[in-house]
Amino acid sequence: MKAKTFPPPCVMGNGEILMKKKAHGTSNHPVQSNLRWGVDFRTADRICNFNRHFAERSGYWEGKGSRCTFLKKERKRSGKITFFDSNTGKPLFIAPNGRSFEDFVQESRNHGWPSFRDQEVVWENCRCLPSGETVSVDGTHLGHNLPDHKGGRYCINIVSIAGRPDGIPETKMKSFNAPCILS
Repeated sequence: MKAKTFPPPCVMGNGEILMKKKAHGTSNHPVQSNLRWGVDFRTADRICNFNRHFAERSGYWEGKGSRCTFLKKERKRSGKITFFDSNTGKPLFIAPNGRSFEDFVQESRNHGWPSFRDQEVVWENCRCLPSGETVSVDGTHLGHNLPDHKGGRYCINIVSIAGRPDGIPETKMKSFNAPCILS
């Protein structure tokens, strides 16, 4: 039987290699201790490193039943937001791209999790597995690709993408919220 694939620009990955057991679950170490937006370290570590199928609660990213401050903090900013791997600090998504912040929030609310489109994925650091699971190239469980009539739709756990590049404090992160960081 042929393995399921997703059309380009989605980059397929081998789950047996990417998600093999490492020193700390599917990663080499725990998530960063200073994650953005007030996400819970224990929840993030469990979902990112010791999980292949489950997610944070629907609405967690909005602060429903959590201390997550994503919407409160990011509504004030303008431009694109870079979302970093909670384990490695590598950029995974840059959004919104090709739509407004309001459209990004509305689609995410409709599905319960931050929802990214193909053009918002940093394919250098992300892969889709045949099951639809979306992971980082370093073994972080991110969420799932649930395509619709518009193409790939990546429903991603905010706890998986709340990292900081090289552990940079939040007060110095503004310069990283632009797509030029990938050049």
